[in-house]
Amino acid sequence: MQKITKAIIPVAGWGTRRLPITKIIEKSMLPVGNRPLVDYSVQELIAAGVTDIYMVISNVEPCQVREFYKDNIALNKYLEERGKTDRLALAKTLPDNVKIHYISQDPSAKYGTAVPVAMVAEEYNINEPVFVFFGDDFIWNPNGESAAESLLKSVQGEEESAILGVEVPREEVTKYGMIDVADGKLTKIVEKPALEAVTSNLVHVSKYIMSPKLIQEMVEYVNSHDFGPLDQEYMATDPLETFVKKGGIVRVAPTTGEYLDGGSLEGWVHANEVVCKKA
Repeated sequence: MQKITKAIIPVAGWGTRRLPITKIIEKSMLPVGNRPLVDYSVQELIAAGVTDIYMVISNVEPCQVREFYKDNIALNKYLEERGKTDRLALAKTLPDNVKIHYISQDPSAKYGTAVPVAMVAEEYNINEPVFVFFGDDFIWNPNGESAAESLLKSVQGEEESAILGVEVPREEVTKYGMIDVADGKLTKIVEKPALEAVTSNLVHVSKYIMSPKLIQEMVEYVNSHDFGPLDQEYMATDPLETFVKKGGIVRVAPTTGEYLDGGSLEGWVHANEVVCKKA
């Protein structure tokens, strides 16, 4: 199993599906149990060996994600003065050996899941395999294998990429990107297929290991197109399919955990029910 120490987590955007609450609370910071939504992915990636996290944030201030992962000196002093030192570990949200790098994305500029990957790759000259986890969903499997571990187990060398596959009921496939698989490898993604066109109940949930060549495909795709804001999103699945057609290997990693999505109100309520019940 290879070691991957870098991860990209896009958390920019207005979270318009969750208005009005996202007018004041960033979508990735909505609470699930006693932690913000994005922290489930952050802690999972850290446990898998990641030490450098590249978060793509909105260029608005204050940034709640940035504040959450900073040490709060005033809070720490308060806890110490009042003999609540047992709470200090809870207030420390990032280990000393892990660094979060922040890059701002203009919400009025290019938009879509491929854009933050390309931004980080160019800004930090990424030339090694990285995890790419989006910040508004996660796999809940506290007593089993994490999504990051499943992805790591699936790849065989630095030239291979991987995508997480999740099984959902057939009638729900229409809400996702349906995955076609052959010999454990991705062959095609069909975004939000019509129900009569559904041939698989396996979908992707935007959790990847991206090889350097796949990352470069993302960069070239974003830089070579000029979609207007009302034309088309820069979807990561487009260069992903191009990569596969060129012969790139993308393994499909299974998961035994439950997919929880905080991007919708119904999904967020369900995520809280699951986490609070089983925590």
